[in-house]
Amino acid sequence: MSSTTTPVPHSPRRPAAHVLDRLGHALPAPAPGDASPHSFPDGSTWRTEVPSVEGPEALATVLAEAARLDVPVHRISQGSGVWMLTDAEITEMVGLCAQRQVELCLFTGPRGTWDIGAATRSDSGGGGLRARGAESVAGCVEDALRAVELGVRCLLVADEGVLWLLHRLRAQGVLPADVTFKVSALVGPVNPASFEVWERLGADSLNIPSDLTLDHLTQIRRASRAPLDFYVEAPDDLGGYVRMYDVAELIRRGAPLYLKFGLSRSPGIYPYGAQLREVALSSARERVRRGRLVLDLLERLGARDGMSPLGARLPGELRRFPLPETADARPGAPAASADDDVEELTSDARVPQPVRQD
Repeated sequence: MSSTTTPVPHSPRRPAAHVLDRLGHALPAPAPGDASPHSFPDGSTWRTEVPSVEGPEALATVLAEAARLDVPVHRISQGSGVWMLTDAEITEMVGLCAQRQVELCLFTGPRGTWDIGAATRSDSGGGGLRARGAESVAGCVEDALRAVELGVRCLLVADEGVLWLLHRLRAQGVLPADVTFKVSALVGPVNPASFEVWERLGADSLNIPSDLTLDHLTQIRRASRAPLDFYVEAPDDLGGYVRMYDVAELIRRGAPLYLKFGLSRSPGIYPYGAQLREVALSSARERVRRGRLVLDLLERLGARDGMSPLGARLPGELRRFPLPETADARPGAPAASADDDVEELTSDARVPQPVRQD
């Protein structure tokens, strides 16, 4: 499914092409058929994200550094979870983001790596981040309800069941229609079939592992147009990959996508607390600097065009599984049909935005 707006064309130069050609080592020309046919609703092809922003102080640091280095930021995301923040902290973060037209994304609730399940400490990793048991699912949903009530409009999810429940709550109007759900990097799909399943469960953007090849991106784009979240530089627990010279091609093949400015060779900070303050703030500043390096590279290669305007956040039209009848449905009311399996989140202008907190 393609977007209704024609994507901005990209014809960047290849790195060092002007000298390698003369030496007989020219890179193969990009195949036009590998390019993604998709875009965000406004026709743009990429946005930016700064991850691991673990509270108001780290957020203020990111915003100040982004202003100093002229790094546009579309989204910041937090990894410790809604439950690790007070109401006052969430409200402050919502306000700071609203002032700068930045989307705030907070992680939902309990996950297997932090609870009492021993298998997550084994070599196999057990169920990983997923919510173990009904109680953990309930905690994730509680986090979502609380965050949305405080003005958050993007939620990070690491469990298929939690995503499906939250999507159903959105469809029923319990959660606002403009709430979006982002799939965590630690459960991200690695093939087009699983990517499509996550989209149909309600995902609005999906992290995929940074070790996927460019051909893998093309394969995913032939199955789905849901936005990708891609670590240009991955944290060590995701492999520590640095793929700066792939950025222009990542955009060409993977659009629409978020370029995530992660940081390798940096200590883990989840779950965050004051004992990790200095490393959280220093790594926040460095993530923004890494973003500046990526943007400078795109500029040098002539690939800077196609960025969404600041404040853009919705994904466009996506495909969904038919919704089941709910327990409170009217007797005899028809269940959702296959004809109803497309949910539209197409225009930032048409969907109400969160109330500004400034």
